[in-house]
Amino acid sequence: MKNQEQKEYQAIIFDLGAVLIDWNPRYLYRKIFSSEEETEDFLRNICTADWNEQQDAGRSLLEGTEQLIATHPQQANNIRAFYGRWQEMMGGEISGTVQLLQQLKNTGKYKLYALTNWSNETFPLALMQYRSLQLFDGIVVSGREKQRKPDPAFYQLLLDRYQVDAAAALFIDDNLRNVAGAENCGIDSILFTNPDQLKNELINKCILF
Repeated sequence: MKNQEQKEYQAIIFDLGAVLIDWNPRYLYRKIFSSEEETEDFLRNICTADWNEQQDAGRSLLEGTEQLIATHPQQANNIRAFYGRWQEMMGGEISGTVQLLQQLKNTGKYKLYALTNWSNETFPLALMQYRSLQLFDGIVVSGREKQRKPDPAFYQLLLDRYQVDAAAALFIDDNLRNVAGAENCGIDSILFTNPDQLKNELINKCILF
């Protein structure tokens, strides 16, 4: 039996935010608040990751915003800024990862897919803005499907839609929870930390040379 480094992959599946695209709400809220402490407090207790993920799972931006304002009316303007100024959270493409994606495309050996937790209302803006997204053979967006990582059904949706064999796929994500979810579905995975680390992992797996 082949060892992990010699495994033959047919499909490589990327997460997008913080892997290929630099998205961070701090880029916006550091403009709004006067201190890092205020920024972190707001993102930890008001516009939390869990709240944002409900929009990623298909809840409308309007509904999510208004529900949160009803709970924190004193923060209404700052809450509305989350999606009203959403593009100010974008730091651009992560060039090192884009280069690796292009190298993988150039080999002609792999099908390339993206599996992303992203609101269906904001994703079209990213699709227009970032050319690297055109390199994928398919993109599955949680907000469109009303499912999200790490739900096993969301990984399976991509596998079924594009006829990908889980045993011949590799998944890349910066979130350990999502990596564990993929591995539970039988998909070999890499926990992304930075492009250099990813490059080394791909070389170790004999995907790049």
